[in-house]
Amino acid sequence: MTQSLDTVLGWLRENSSQDVRSGMARYGIPDDRAFGMAMRDMKSHAKQLGRDHQLALSLWESGWYEARTVAVFIAEPTELTSSQMDGWAGDFDSWAICDTACFHLFDRTKHAWPKVPKWAKAKTEFKKRAAFALLWGLSVHDKDSGDEPFLSAMEWIEHGAQDDRLYVKKAVDMALRAIGKRNRSLNTAACALARHLASQGERTPSWVGRHVLRELESERVQERLA
Repeated sequence: MTQSLDTVLGWLRENSSQDVRSGMARYGIPDDRAFGMAMRDMKSHAKQLGRDHQLALSLWESGWYEARTVAVFIAEPTELTSSQMDGWAGDFDSWAICDTACFHLFDRTKHAWPKVPKWAKAKTEFKKRAAFALLWGLSVHDKDSGDEPFLSAMEWIEHGAQDDRLYVKKAVDMALRAIGKRNRSLNTAACALARHLASQGERTPSWVGRHVLRELESERVQERLA
């Protein structure tokens, strides 16, 4: 049976922990609209609720961090519209909700690929991060696409690597690493871009390039791709 918004919010509030809430800021997650709950508990409750797109939309609109996290897990990817994705991405206020939405919902929708270049041009930090978190998720979960969309996305990775904001550059770094672990040809392309970035005089692209090369040229990754 579908539960009401108030019922779910009540459960989240009653099962929250002040200790968890107090520690959220240390991980870069705002606690002003949070109850304080571990990810495993949010995922477990979402599993009990099952897919419910309308409830997901209501939970997101509530503005609570835990409610939005549960919303990601119960939303129906086939029902999520392009405008809803834009709206949710515009609400992102931490790496945590951004990455959860991109890895567990957005990358499973038919709108995913067009959002990468669109959000890569965003001015706000977490919406721009979403472009690269989404690309990171697609590199793992999109089993149907060939190399071309990932190669095309490297233009946006190079552009994003110029952004020195912490949560953007870390997502750029992870996206390029994830693409380079997808297969041998993409590893070659990712390493080439990483060497180009590492050779630049600017601090941020150089940092991204060096971090990417350290993993993608490692013996562990090269053996797995062989």
